[in-house]
Amino acid sequence: MVEFESPLEKEHMLLLDFDPSVASYEAQPVRIPLPGGKSYVPDLLITFHPDHDGVVPPCELVEVKTQSHLDRYADDYRVKFAAAKLYAEERGWRFVLRTEVDIRTPRLANLKFLRRYRHEHPAAEDVEQVFAILRNTGPSSSLSLLAGLSPQVEDQAHWLPVVWYLVATRQIAVDLNIAFGGDVPLWLEA
Repeated sequence: MVEFESPLEKEHMLLLDFDPSVASYEAQPVRIPLPGGKSYVPDLLITFHPDHDGVVPPCELVEVKTQSHLDRYADDYRVKFAAAKLYAEERGWRFVLRTEVDIRTPRLANLKFLRRYRHEHPAAEDVEQVFAILRNTGPSSSLSLLAGLSPQVEDQAHWLPVVWYLVATRQIAVDLNIAFGGDVPLWLEA
Protein backbone atom coordinates (compact mmCIF):
# COMPACT_ATOMS: atom_id res chain seq x y z
CA MET A 1 0.00 0.00 0.00
CA VAL A 2 1.09 3.57 -0.67
CA GLU A 3 0.44 6.66 1.40
CA PHE A 4 -3.13 7.87 1.65
CA GLU A 5 -4.83 11.04 2.86
CA SER A 6 -8.19 9.67 4.00
CA PRO A 7 -9.79 6.43 5.19
CA LEU A 8 -11.79 6.34 1.94
CA GLU A 9 -8.56 6.48 -0.11
CA LYS A 10 -7.12 3.66 2.00
CA GLU A 11 -10.22 1.56 1.38
CA HIS A 12 -10.01 2.24 -2.36
CA MET A 13 -6.37 1.10 -2.33
CA LEU A 14 -7.43 -2.15 -0.65
CA LEU A 15 -9.82 -2.75 -3.55
CA LEU A 16 -6.96 -2.05 -5.97
CA ASP A 17 -4.62 -4.42 -4.10
CA PHE A 18 -7.06 -7.28 -4.68
CA ASP A 19 -7.95 -6.34 -8.28
CA PRO A 20 -6.13 -8.69 -10.66
CA SER A 21 -6.57 -6.23 -13.55
CA VAL A 22 -4.51 -3.56 -11.74
CA ALA A 23 -0.81 -3.59 -12.60
CA SER A 24 0.14 -0.74 -10.26
CA TYR A 25 -1.01 2.50 -8.70
CA GLU A 26 0.76 5.61 -7.54
CA ALA A 27 -0.40 8.19 -5.00
CA GLN A 28 -0.44 11.89 -5.90
CA PRO A 29 1.12 11.12 -9.28
CA VAL A 30 0.94 14.47 -11.06
CA ARG A 31 0.59 18.19 -10.42
CA ILE A 32 -1.84 19.73 -12.91
CA PRO A 33 -1.48 23.50 -13.52
CA LEU A 34 -4.60 25.60 -12.94
CA PRO A 35 -5.39 29.22 -13.84
CA GLY A 36 -3.90 31.80 -11.50
CA GLY A 37 -0.71 29.85 -10.82
CA LYS A 38 -2.45 27.24 -8.69
CA SER A 39 -2.28 23.49 -9.20
CA TYR A 40 -4.28 20.36 -8.51
CA VAL A 41 -2.93 16.95 -7.47
CA PRO A 42 -5.30 13.98 -8.04
CA ASP A 43 -5.15 11.11 -5.58
CA LEU A 44 -4.06 8.16 -7.73
CA LEU A 45 -2.84 7.00 -11.11
CA ILE A 46 -3.82 3.40 -11.86
CA THR A 47 -2.23 1.29 -14.60
CA PHE A 48 -3.73 -1.97 -15.79
CA HIS A 49 -2.62 -5.33 -17.12
CA PRO A 50 -3.64 -6.29 -20.65
CA ASP A 51 -7.12 -7.81 -20.87
CA HIS A 52 -7.88 -11.26 -22.34
CA ASP A 53 -7.53 -9.83 -25.86
CA GLY A 54 -4.12 -8.31 -25.07
CA VAL A 55 -5.50 -4.76 -24.95
CA VAL A 56 -4.19 -2.58 -22.15
CA PRO A 57 -7.02 -0.43 -20.73
CA PRO A 58 -6.24 3.26 -20.40
CA CYS A 59 -4.70 4.47 -17.17
CA GLU A 60 -7.08 6.07 -14.69
CA LEU A 61 -6.30 9.33 -12.97
CA VAL A 62 -8.50 9.11 -9.86
CA GLU A 63 -9.90 11.48 -7.28
CA VAL A 64 -11.36 9.86 -4.15
CA LYS A 65 -13.80 11.93 -2.11
CA THR A 66 -17.03 11.46 -0.20
CA GLN A 67 -20.11 12.58 -2.07
CA SER A 68 -20.96 15.09 0.66
CA HIS A 69 -17.49 16.66 0.29
CA LEU A 70 -17.90 16.85 -3.50
CA ASP A 71 -21.32 18.44 -3.07
CA ARG A 72 -20.11 20.94 -0.47
CA TYR A 73 -17.11 22.08 -2.54
CA ALA A 74 -18.55 21.59 -6.04
CA ASP A 75 -17.53 25.07 -7.21
CA ASP A 76 -13.92 24.55 -6.04
CA TYR A 77 -13.68 21.24 -7.85
CA ARG A 78 -15.28 22.31 -11.13
CA VAL A 79 -12.08 23.92 -12.49
CA LYS A 80 -9.82 21.23 -11.00
CA PHE A 81 -11.80 18.37 -12.49
CA ALA A 82 -12.07 20.04 -15.90
CA ALA A 83 -8.28 20.49 -15.94
CA ALA A 84 -7.75 16.89 -14.78
CA LYS A 85 -10.07 15.54 -17.45
CA LEU A 86 -8.22 17.44 -20.17
CA TYR A 87 -4.82 16.42 -18.75
CA ALA A 88 -5.88 12.76 -18.72
CA GLU A 89 -7.38 12.85 -22.22
CA GLU A 90 -4.18 14.39 -23.63
CA ARG A 91 -2.32 11.31 -22.38
CA GLY A 92 -4.88 8.73 -23.43
CA TRP A 93 -6.00 8.25 -19.83
CA ARG A 94 -9.38 8.61 -18.13
CA PHE A 95 -10.16 10.92 -15.22
CA VAL A 96 -12.41 9.16 -12.70
CA LEU A 97 -14.14 10.21 -9.48
CA ARG A 98 -14.67 7.54 -6.81
CA THR A 99 -16.99 8.07 -3.85
CA GLU A 100 -18.09 5.91 -0.94
CA VAL A 101 -20.86 4.54 -3.17
CA ASP A 102 -18.18 3.01 -5.43
CA ILE A 103 -15.87 1.94 -2.62
CA ARG A 104 -17.86 0.92 0.47
CA THR A 105 -19.42 -2.18 -1.03
CA PRO A 106 -19.83 -5.82 0.00
CA ARG A 107 -16.58 -6.46 -1.93
CA LEU A 108 -14.72 -4.07 0.39
CA ALA A 109 -16.18 -5.72 3.51
CA ASN A 110 -15.14 -9.14 2.19
CA LEU A 111 -11.62 -7.93 1.41
CA LYS A 112 -11.25 -6.38 4.85
CA PHE A 113 -12.12 -9.78 6.27
CA LEU A 114 -9.72 -11.65 3.96
CA ARG A 115 -6.68 -9.38 4.25
CA ARG A 116 -5.73 -10.83 7.64
CA TYR A 117 -5.29 -14.23 5.99
CA ARG A 118 -3.03 -13.15 3.10
CA HIS A 119 0.13 -13.70 5.11
CA GLU A 120 -0.72 -17.05 6.64
CA HIS A 121 1.70 -19.86 5.80
CA PRO A 122 -0.30 -23.09 5.77
CA ALA A 123 1.53 -26.38 5.43
CA ALA A 124 1.77 -27.66 1.84
CA GLU A 125 0.02 -30.90 2.80
CA ASP A 126 -2.91 -28.92 4.28
CA VAL A 127 -3.23 -26.89 1.08
CA GLU A 128 -3.16 -30.06 -1.02
CA GLN A 129 -5.84 -31.66 1.15
CA VAL A 130 -8.15 -28.68 0.62
CA PHE A 131 -7.53 -28.79 -3.14
CA ALA A 132 -8.13 -32.55 -3.23
CA ILE A 133 -11.54 -32.17 -1.62
CA LEU A 134 -12.53 -29.35 -3.98
CA ARG A 135 -11.32 -31.34 -7.01
CA ASN A 136 -13.41 -34.32 -5.88
CA THR A 137 -16.56 -32.44 -4.90
CA GLY A 138 -16.53 -29.60 -7.43
CA PRO A 139 -18.07 -26.30 -6.38
CA SER A 140 -18.72 -26.31 -2.67
CA SER A 141 -19.20 -23.93 0.22
CA SER A 142 -17.10 -22.93 3.18
CA LEU A 143 -19.15 -25.03 5.63
CA SER A 144 -19.27 -28.09 3.37
CA LEU A 145 -15.54 -27.85 2.71
CA LEU A 146 -14.77 -27.62 6.42
CA ALA A 147 -17.05 -30.60 7.13
CA GLY A 148 -15.22 -32.54 4.42
CA LEU A 149 -11.88 -31.72 6.02
CA SER A 150 -13.04 -32.80 9.47
CA PRO A 151 -16.37 -33.56 11.13
CA GLN A 152 -14.99 -32.23 14.43
CA VAL A 153 -15.63 -28.52 15.06
CA GLU A 154 -12.37 -28.28 17.00
CA ASP A 155 -10.43 -29.60 14.01
CA GLN A 156 -12.27 -27.28 11.64
CA ALA A 157 -10.72 -24.36 13.53
CA HIS A 158 -7.35 -25.56 12.16
CA TRP A 159 -8.70 -25.60 8.59
CA LEU A 160 -10.47 -22.27 8.60
CA PRO A 161 -7.32 -20.11 8.19
CA VAL A 162 -6.07 -22.46 5.46
CA VAL A 163 -9.28 -22.07 3.46
CA TRP A 164 -9.39 -18.27 3.89
CA TYR A 165 -5.71 -17.99 2.96
CA LEU A 166 -6.44 -19.83 -0.29
CA VAL A 167 -9.38 -17.51 -0.97
CA ALA A 168 -7.36 -14.39 -0.08
CA THR A 169 -4.54 -15.43 -2.41
CA ARG A 170 -6.98 -16.27 -5.24
CA GLN A 171 -6.20 -19.99 -5.22
CA ILE A 172 -9.83 -20.76 -4.41
CA ALA A 173 -12.44 -18.72 -6.25
CA VAL A 174 -15.29 -16.87 -4.59
CA ASP A 175 -17.65 -14.09 -5.65
CA LEU A 176 -16.25 -11.15 -3.73
CA ASN A 177 -19.17 -8.95 -4.75
CA ILE A 178 -21.65 -10.92 -2.64
CA ALA A 179 -21.45 -10.26 1.10
CA PHE A 180 -19.94 -13.19 2.96
CA GLY A 181 -22.43 -14.83 5.25
CA GLY A 182 -22.30 -17.98 7.32
CA ASP A 183 -21.70 -20.20 4.30
CA VAL A 184 -19.72 -18.89 1.33
CA PRO A 185 -19.79 -20.60 -2.11
CA LEU A 186 -16.27 -21.69 -3.16
CA TRP A 187 -14.81 -23.33 -6.26
CA LEU A 188 -11.58 -23.95 -8.13
CA GLU A 189 -11.03 -22.03 -11.34
CA ALA A 190 -10.84 -24.27 -14.41
